[in-house]
Amino acid sequence: MSKPITCIIVDDENIARDVIASHLSKIDNINVVAQCKNAIQAFNYINNQAVDLIFLDINMPEISGIAFAKSINKNIKIIFTTAYRDYAVEGFNLQAVDYLLKPISFERLLQAVNRYFEVHTQQTEVKSLKSTANDFIFVRAERRMQKINFDEIIYIESLSDYIKIHLQNKIIATRETISAIDAKLPQQDFLRIHRSYIVNLSKIESFTNEEITLKNTSLTISRSYKKDVLNRLERF
Repeated sequence: MSKPITCIIVDDENIARDVIASHLSKIDNINVVAQCKNAIQAFNYINNQAVDLIFLDINMPEISGIAFAKSINKNIKIIFTTAYRDYAVEGFNLQAVDYLLKPISFERLLQAVNRYFEVHTQQTEVKSLKSTANDFIFVRAERRMQKINFDEIIYIESLSDYIKIHLQNKIIATRETISAIDAKLPQQDFLRIHRSYIVNLSKIESFTNEEITLKNTSLTISRSYKKDVLNRLERF
């Protein structure tokens, strides 16, 4: 990856910030451009500077990491860092790249960064190589890699830290985030309508301003996606 990834570290504990910064200094192609001790500092920074990735503590005073993550541009990716396992489900529901439990080892942080690089590269390739992309993907399910043809997918549903891929005649579950699978899909054929749903445009039977119906299943269009979804659908 030629362009370095810019990231910031947001944590109210000095030691925690120092540990993450030290780990990141050992990794190529990722630059720590700021360290913030609370969400307000971080918010002010990203409003003035471009940031690709945030290492974000959850349990902070005034504004929690969860609240902060809900308020920022969805193009900025999040890796949550916390001492509390109880936040994991909510963290993954926000499509976080990863969720790191303190104390954070270099090996575990490197795994999270590699996961970000993988998704980031896939998103770039999807945008630039649409015409040459395969018409299928492989996902891990039932202890094997299973081939899924794009034209067989009706919709994809996110459930905590795994997804269900609804096909014509069956459902395949795989441990994957919906953002990661979205990056692998041809964007001209699929549409994110909710933080929990991606639909195959060719399978849509009807839609309103509030929901989409596919194969007798109605899915809600969320408020945050509504404008883009309706603009896309009305072009057909």
